[in-house]
Amino acid sequence: MAFGADRPAFGAVALATFAFALFFLLPFAGLVYRAAQNGDVWRLLSGNVVRDALVLSLWTSTLSTLLAITFGTAAAYLLARSSFPGKSLVDAIIDLPIVLPPTVAGVALLTAFGRRGLIGQPIDDWFGFTFGFSTLAVIMAQLLVASPFYVRAAKGGFESIDPQMTRVAYTLGASRTRTFFQVVLPQTWPALLAGIVLCWSRAMGELGATLIFAGNLQGRTQTMPLAIIQAFEGTSLGLDGAIALSLVLLAVALAVLVLFRVFTRHAITMG
Repeated sequence: MAFGADRPAFGAVALATFAFALFFLLPFAGLVYRAAQNGDVWRLLSGNVVRDALVLSLWTSTLSTLLAITFGTAAAYLLARSSFPGKSLVDAIIDLPIVLPPTVAGVALLTAFGRRGLIGQPIDDWFGFTFGFSTLAVIMAQLLVASPFYVRAAKGGFESIDPQMTRVAYTLGASRTRTFFQVVLPQTWPALLAGIVLCWSRAMGELGATLIFAGNLQGRTQTMPLAIIQAFEGTSLGLDGAIALSLVLLAVALAVLVLFRVFTRHAITMG
């Protein structure tokens, strides 16, 4: 948008943008400032709680994202490139975790896969296996709330492909599988990468569904957000522990964003 000689309008927009950016910056600046003023925060960064929560969060979020890629890519491609009865319903169901509070997702998982759940009870009765309050429950909760972000991004990428490109590939003798990997994926991988980042980040930050369905057990189900909540509930970590955990999550988020921007810029340059 060019303002030209309309300096008052430009000034108003610039001021609003600055205020909006400052609103996002100040909370993180306050977090770093409080940590710099308190030496206990840096000591807690090397503690068992931080280490256990970080390791659990990293590998469960990564596994959840890999599962989302494995199953979500097929779902996104089908929704983007095909028409079938009930397509709108499937599309809406996948979107539900995005608009619902995570606590609702946790209760839903509990009623379906809990020990007395729709699926969980028969499995518990027949095999003695319980989904809830386990590391598997953490992955299931993360997958439910985070995978729709990947599916949305992937679907948008697939929809942006000109159908004529795939039709030409078919007429040249390429199979559907070969066309997908050699024509479709090279055109959509920036959108897929954005979806992966969104999915992984959402899984890392998942709280409500995990707390209800998996509990808050250190080394088993306690992810970083759950450890932060526990620190505020009067444990020995206290506010300093919550700040230490938050700093770790902030550093991880910044690293992911920087890597994503580097890869995206590289893709644009190579394209």
